[in-house]
Amino acid sequence: MIAFGSCKQGFQKTKSGLLYKIISDGSKGEKAKKGDFLKINYTQKIGDSVVFSSFGGVPAYARVDSVGATYNPAEIFPLLRKGDSAIIVELADTIQHKFGGLPPYIKKTDKIILVFKVVDVFTSQDVVEKDRNGEMQKEKDRESKEMADYIAANKINAQKTEAGTYVEIKSPGEGPLVDSGKQVHVLYTGKSFPTGKVFESNVTGPRKDTLKFVVGRRGIIPGMEDGVRLLRKGGKATLYIPASQAYDAQPGPNHKPYESLIFDIEVVDITDAPKEQPRSQSMPQLTPEQMKMMQERMKQQQQKTK
Repeated sequence: MIAFGSCKQGFQKTKSGLLYKIISDGSKGEKAKKGDFLKINYTQKIGDSVVFSSFGGVPAYARVDSVGATYNPAEIFPLLRKGDSAIIVELADTIQHKFGGLPPYIKKTDKIILVFKVVDVFTSQDVVEKDRNGEMQKEKDRESKEMADYIAANKINAQKTEAGTYVEIKSPGEGPLVDSGKQVHVLYTGKSFPTGKVFESNVTGPRKDTLKFVVGRRGIIPGMEDGVRLLRKGGKATLYIPASQAYDAQPGPNHKPYESLIFDIEVVDITDAPKEQPRSQSMPQLTPEQMKMMQERMKQQQQKTK
């Protein structure tokens, strides 16, 4: 990133016009071949703002393939060796021109900068899955320690559920505990961990309706369901939810994977769950050839009837 910020010397272009620079660690290993998998740590920036970084977290795994001139980082994968680093610059206006649109958080004048390092090169999917599972377990262990350290440092009196969510009960409420099959009505304020910055609330602002979900139907993140099970009607609590019990590898409220979250919640009501609506069975999609054959058969049947 420093190299790109100071000058553009040494950058090359792919056939599609993608700017890139490969920085070798001096090793003389073979370049990745088609069908290999790259294990990559990366940082993505838009202008001067870091969007996401996997350094210190879970790496990405990318298959090496012949993608052609697609204006995609995968274009340079066959040029890389284990230990190589690379800087890729995508121009937002070029992305818009080639693909017809941009996400709302990217401006037409932006530069998207991807900096990554090839940690390893694997030759089979089985090895990739074994390595990925190991990295995922390390990430869960890291999240668990980070959350535990935060709870201890701030002297928070919280219960830890079996799955790993910390529940600080402010008021237990009255009546029976929330249980599977019941619909809970929840007021909440969601905050980023560990900053406490609010990202969403249905207590104030435009979202004034209670959040409703049926416990046990997996209609909410696991950490939220874990937390309400310790409460009764009228109960209030703060939930400290590790990423594995929130959105895990999927982008969370701040558009980043592996986000741990904090929720202040109040169970305002507990009701019987609404009956599940039977799923409609849609007709199978027919190919044009099948449709034509069906029409011909209908014509023949009509002729026989006449």
